[in-house]
Amino acid sequence: MSKELGAEFVGTFSLVTAVCGAALFSAPSAGLVAVAFAVGLSVLAMAYALGPISGGHFNPAVTLGLVAAGRFSAGKALPYIIAQVLGGVAAAAVFYVILQGAPAAGKWNTFLAVSNTYGGSGFSLLSAGLIEVVITALFLVVIVGSTSEKAPAGFAPIAIGLALVLFHLVSIPVSNASLNPARSTATAIFGGEVALQSLWLYWVAPIVGGLIGGLIGKAFSAK
Repeated sequence: MSKELGAEFVGTFSLVTAVCGAALFSAPSAGLVAVAFAVGLSVLAMAYALGPISGGHFNPAVTLGLVAAGRFSAGKALPYIIAQVLGGVAAAAVFYVILQGAPAAGKWNTFLAVSNTYGGSGFSLLSAGLIEVVITALFLVVIVGSTSEKAPAGFAPIAIGLALVLFHLVSIPVSNASLNPARSTATAIFGGEVALQSLWLYWVAPIVGGLIGGLIGKAFSAK
């Protein structure tokens, strides 16, 4: 199982690298589209590279959603989630160091700006939570359906990566697009008190959405 956990660590590291690199440095000039495509393409690439080893979850909500769908062993879920969180935090730590060396004259985002929050000057708790539940549920429907025996072989990473681009385009303005508790934890650690206070929602909502989506996907896949 060590190879599987290593793959989940590296895959989540890559995903959070895409989030941090694009959101901290590219988004101020290129906009949210850059972040959406960076994340989607990262997952697409890593699903092809590491999916044969671990299944390519890179996300606690996906892991638990696949448990609900009957596609993954509940006994392996906790080690997967720990590996995912550690991989995400490691990537965020790298970019925290990189950000310290950014030129003062440049236009860069902060870790708080790229974290998942709610309230304040942003969307309410209800709005942020609801969109996270919905998009994560739909994401799991895509994952379960595209990896089913009836789906065309070899195309699942493309469907999953493009779906992730879509869901980021939809949700970045509302919740900064989590869908992934490991991603939210990684940036919140370096985002400060406000980000950490909001973090609970970005564990609860994506996991609830993942479970719902996993059950829907299971129902559609039933013979």
